[in-house]
Amino acid sequence: METQLIRTFLTVARTENFTSAAAELHLSQSTVTTQVKSLEKMLGVQLFDRMPRGARMTAAARRLVPEAAAVLDAEARLRSAAADTEPSGTVAVAAGDTLCSTHLPHVIAALRRSHPNIAVHLFPAGTHASVEGLRSGQLDLALLLEDSVAFPDLTATVIAREALSLVGPPGHPLASSRKPATWRQLADEDVFLHEEGCSYSDRIAGRLQAASGAHTRLTRLGSSEAVRSCVMAGLGISILPRTAVATALREERLAVIEGPALPDVPVQLVRHGERWTSPEVHVVVQALTHHFSTTRHDG
Repeated sequence: METQLIRTFLTVARTENFTSAAAELHLSQSTVTTQVKSLEKMLGVQLFDRMPRGARMTAAARRLVPEAAAVLDAEARLRSAAADTEPSGTVAVAAGDTLCSTHLPHVIAALRRSHPNIAVHLFPAGTHASVEGLRSGQLDLALLLEDSVAFPDLTATVIAREALSLVGPPGHPLASSRKPATWRQLADEDVFLHEEGCSYSDRIAGRLQAASGAHTRLTRLGSSEAVRSCVMAGLGISILPRTAVATALREERLAVIEGPALPDVPVQLVRHGERWTSPEVHVVVQALTHHFSTTRHDG
């Protein structure tokens, strides 16, 4: 059985879309379809239900994902054992859009200088997609802004902490107030937060709803960039990682609002606990750890 068929299967399983998988694998969509059908014929099971807007894994496919990932893991071990060279290859890293836009470009640039044979493929993804990618073997590492990572098959290490900032548009009454805003005052505002499932945003939403009796005018959006844009447009206020708003604050497109104490959010470096860590992944782990340990995170 060709491992390329397994790689294609896992990519379709993660993206839930033949077209997206083809683009990621640099193959034609017809080739991806042919490879999936070949694997289905070899295994004697249907792997995907073809839907109008994508592909949904069958129960058989869900059972096969961890086994398929283990096959690719074994292949990587074999190739590494045969090689007697500097670490090389591709390392797939997922992170939320805040970390992707603020920290990861610096890490990738440094790695290109120090280890030009290592290619880092960066995937903007939330917690759920990152966890599924690690489990399927499509991701080697994930960086999550989460208070905790409570998955028994994953290993997480806190490598930094990100400060949070309460911000509003310039000229907002709370930004010019001499007294820190209370949760009750914040709950009376239009508030924009990152989507549900983001632990620090969920925690803040809970505090706001508790203060207002669950009547907060709260909007959850899929990216910190979208949240930031809404606040800069004067639509409301938000609480975001300081790195996500530092530039806008310096350019006075946003203003800091003094308010309740906000605990820092851990930056969790997550790996699959049972999967082999290749030499190139070790290099990227070291680069990420070094970057976050030597970079200020309070903006």
